[in-house]
Amino acid sequence: MGFLKRFFKNVFRDGHPHASTSSFENLTEEQLEAHMKVSRYGSFQLTDAVRPSFDLQVVPESGYRHDSYHDKETGTEIPVIMASASREVLVDLFLDLLDPLGFEVDLVLETSHDRTGRGHDDLYREHIDLPVLKSTLYDFEDLLLDDGCTGVAVLNPNIPLEVQFDEHKLLIVYGQDLSDFEEILQNAGLPRNPGIRFITEAEHVHSSSDDFARQFEQMQYRLGLDD
Repeated sequence: MGFLKRFFKNVFRDGHPHASTSSFENLTEEQLEAHMKVSRYGSFQLTDAVRPSFDLQVVPESGYRHDSYHDKETGTEIPVIMASASREVLVDLFLDLLDPLGFEVDLVLETSHDRTGRGHDDLYREHIDLPVLKSTLYDFEDLLLDDGCTGVAVLNPNIPLEVQFDEHKLLIVYGQDLSDFEEILQNAGLPRNPGIRFITEAEHVHSSSDDFARQFEQMQYRLGLDD
């Protein structure tokens, strides 16, 4: 099933589903198809997992910014780095970001393949060797890049630190000391940009397929995760 066909069932799955109007309303099929075929914006190449709004409320670009997450249970503010990287470096950069977590990590696979509404299901595994995890994720590189219903989170709760590669193909890092991660991003050529906006901050669409859903099940089995 092509991107254009998948679009119609996914257009309001994420972004701003409660907005009174959408930038995709009243488009001809030719306009819509042309927009969905655009994957490069300047030097930035998108994966096939997501597309921005038709009116480009956010233009995809490489870069990162610092942010924070408020933990309601503890009342603490957790430092966050959010990053966006071009397709050709994205998976390698994600795997490089896992190194500061240590040799043994916990894993969360995030899936929204079977969800009719917003949100996703989490599949959790504790204590997996990082080299084994990296090798397996490399085997499913196409799934990680191009499936808009698959996300991965890797964490070390003893430090604690967490690295996410989410459904939108953004890289998100949580923890008190993020200096090692920022150095990795800078070495990969990503500029720090406090004003950068990400595709999640405006209307956008996700793409997936039945084949990707099957690949996700295979990856889940390889990694030893139960529902």
